[in-house]
Amino acid sequence: MQAKRSPWTWIPTLYFAEGLPYIVITTVSLLVMSDMGLSDAKTTLYTGWLGLPWIVKPLWSPFVDIIKTKRWWVILMQALLGSAFAGVAFTLPTGLWFQSLMFFLFLAGFTSATHDIAADGYYMIELDAHQQSFFVGIRNTVYRLAMIFGSGFLVWLAGYLQKGGGTTILSWCIVFYALAGIFIAITLYHAFCLPRSEGDVPRSASFRETGRLLGESLGSFFVKFPVRETVLALLFILLFRLPEAMLGKISPLFLTRSVAEGGLGLTKEQFGLFYSTIGTIGLVLGGILGGIAASRHGLKKWLWPMVVAITVPDVVYVYFSYAHPTSLPLISSFIFVEQLGYGFGFTALTLYMLYYSIGKFKTSHYSICTGITFLGLMLPGMISGYLAERLGYQHFFILIMALCLVTFLVAALIRIDPDFGKSKTA
Repeated sequence: MQAKRSPWTWIPTLYFAEGLPYIVITTVSLLVMSDMGLSDAKTTLYTGWLGLPWIVKPLWSPFVDIIKTKRWWVILMQALLGSAFAGVAFTLPTGLWFQSLMFFLFLAGFTSATHDIAADGYYMIELDAHQQSFFVGIRNTVYRLAMIFGSGFLVWLAGYLQKGGGTTILSWCIVFYALAGIFIAITLYHAFCLPRSEGDVPRSASFRETGRLLGESLGSFFVKFPVRETVLALLFILLFRLPEAMLGKISPLFLTRSVAEGGLGLTKEQFGLFYSTIGTIGLVLGGILGGIAASRHGLKKWLWPMVVAITVPDVVYVYFSYAHPTSLPLISSFIFVEQLGYGFGFTALTLYMLYYSIGKFKTSHYSICTGITFLGLMLPGMISGYLAERLGYQHFFILIMALCLVTFLVAALIRIDPDFGKSKTA
């Protein structure tokens, strides 16, 4: 009998492939559009729409359960992502760059959302409950590392190429060709190294049966708990990241805008370097500590420290907007603190979604949970640029701090099994 392959051989690459497209589509595209001359309000509005695939993905998640295996979907979607990013690179120099950019990023978005369904379903099938709890910090860390790679190294690369004499268009074309190459490599790796799980089998069903299962999946999602408890759970999933939803769209623009425009005046090289080095260290530590803490003592015990931790980035940007520090070591230190807090705090939401998804349709229900969280990111993010332009960066970040009260409120209202996520030997 073939030995079971260690999760360490596939979780890092699987969740790197899950996090990278999302950050490129929703955040790196902000900087691409900004470089091409669009305003903050327009870039946040357009990139906000690009989050739509992650919101509506529950509509087709049962088909991922029924047709083929999760492993098959994962590998196919990774190959399609490589193709979509190549399409961006190929069409960016044309006169229809904006239309082409939106088309291929929407294509990549729907492909990435489908990949998320399959990857998360595979994770829950391949690992038992304790392994899921232990590795949640690892997967979140790798997911965020992928996001930092996209918003850090790739942005640094674009800035470096521009500084070296390359045009804006050429620099971003090279970045997107590099992305295509990365996904080709990941596809080939997983084709050979992703384990074939015994539980990863398609359900045999007709299209009529598929429709029935879709209805059953959606219906059962809303009756997992009593009505009041369900409403509070959904509000938690929707609103836990409300401050981040608005901060995440504006922070890259604020950091790279000139001081005269109210920004911090970082170059793209500095922005990318800080997030791909010191930010990475903070994120890794935060994510791993969050996973270990939850696996030892359960999510319920660590919920409030995690809630406090996820508000740390908001405090950092209030300070940045008022002090406008010029010391690069000081700025990088605060970026470290910001990422450490986020990495630790985000563990709470991921574990709670796993907790809520327990049951027959855990793949579909987790997909619905993530769709709700993306809705909570999309709508506030779309108006964040308009608010930042109207209020100015300082007052905008103060508004974000006030919205942290929403995060505290929804966390105070949910119920969590004290033993969920805790090690059986703890």
